[in-house]
Amino acid sequence: MKTGFDNEKYLKMQSQHIMERIGKFDNKLYLEFGGKLFDDYHAARVLPGFVADSKLQMLMQLADQAEIVMVVSAEDIEKNKIRADLGLTYDNDVIRLIDEFESRGLYVGSVVLTKYAEQRSAVLFQARLEKLGIKVYRHFVIPGYPTNVSTIVSDEGFGKNDYIETTRPLVVVTAPGPGSGKMSTCLSQLYHEHKRGIRAGYAKYETFPIWNLPLEHPVNLAYEAATADLNDINMIDPYHLRAYGETTVNYNRDVEIFPVLNAIFMKIYGQSPYASPTDMGVNMAGNCIFDDEACREASRQEIIRRYYQALAGVAEGKREPEEVNKIELLMSQENLSTTDRTTVTPALKRAEQTGAPAVAIELNNGTIITGKTGDLLGASAAALMNALKTLAGIPHETTILSPEAIAPINELKIKYLGSKNPRLHTDEVLIALSTTAAFSDDAKLALQQLPKLKGCQVHSSVLLSSADSKTFKKLYCDVTCEPRS
Repeated sequence: MKTGFDNEKYLKMQSQHIMERIGKFDNKLYLEFGGKLFDDYHAARVLPGFVADSKLQMLMQLADQAEIVMVVSAEDIEKNKIRADLGLTYDNDVIRLIDEFESRGLYVGSVVLTKYAEQRSAVLFQARLEKLGIKVYRHFVIPGYPTNVSTIVSDEGFGKNDYIETTRPLVVVTAPGPGSGKMSTCLSQLYHEHKRGIRAGYAKYETFPIWNLPLEHPVNLAYEAATADLNDINMIDPYHLRAYGETTVNYNRDVEIFPVLNAIFMKIYGQSPYASPTDMGVNMAGNCIFDDEACREASRQEIIRRYYQALAGVAEGKREPEEVNKIELLMSQENLSTTDRTTVTPALKRAEQTGAPAVAIELNNGTIITGKTGDLLGASAAALMNALKTLAGIPHETTILSPEAIAPINELKIKYLGSKNPRLHTDEVLIALSTTAAFSDDAKLALQQLPKLKGCQVHSSVLLSSADSKTFKKLYCDVTCEPRS
């Protein structure tokens, strides 16, 4: 895929812009961090050239100025809410994130438990954090939040929340997932700082939608596709248009909440520092695109991938049909078809030829490799082996894995683990390959090609098993599949 985004320019411009925003207040800025601080693969896919941990790298440039406040809802802890992409409960993910941040040299100052009502799980989690030496603060449910401004901005509202003690000019407020209470935590701090004579500031750092790209730019449409389950809708910021005569893009939830935020700012400061939701943002990503068409095409491909993910989710009973309908509308806006994904037709054609599931993999040089279901290997495992042989320059007819290498795993699955399917999945075939590599130069060479699969496109004619899906994810392949078993 062609590169279209200047990551180095982004890191420099973004850190400078945040420092400028700090300077507009009393050297204290509460920065609400939306989306993922690292492993932001959506941004890396739609902005080719963007590095998945760019936002973390940017923060590391400000490490001596910044501290991180983690926010998690006590209600989510009590419900054992799970982060879907990692399979971790929110409380465990808070611990993981703290470890990740501190391993990169970033300072985590504290954790805030929002919507706190002495939930048993939250009480136990607070004790767990304090044993680790982490400061914990508690914020409470405010009746009428967010519209009852007179109560919110009073001793009966924000005033009841613990004041979070911070020591650095930039306070990054982040969370394991949406709905944790990042914004209310920031606003509560503005109230408490004001009472202490400090005019602290608030800003929001969201990568998408990109405010200075057109409303229907594919990068922004891909964001709508990615948040189809949240029903986020990109829209023109009417407040910015009215204040400056300039057309900018925001999303419905920020536009809807802005009058409330503005009223809260007025109540705290006596005036609002912002005329629009766009004013609150600090994202510079739109200024770092140097090949617009490359980003457009990358985003079109992401929309198709999101469509397939929604179809698979509906087939598995995990997502709503409305999500599929919404993404179909986005596809029609860009005149997209599933066949615009280059791996779809080869996978379906191979499946039709063989009468069994098939998988197609597009390598980073554009070569498309297919794999069919066989007696010993599943379609995903076969396609993976064929791709590795191609990358290694090993002739297709050369056998790397002998039946003798595969047979013991087949026997283990059937005889001892109760599986009805003797064929190897992708994880199992990689184990067989690594074992064979101990005495086979071809197998060793094939195994060394695994890093080259990063960014490759994969399509299956059927829903993938969890084992195959996880393996492709670990290899950083982008996978889609038809919504049938």
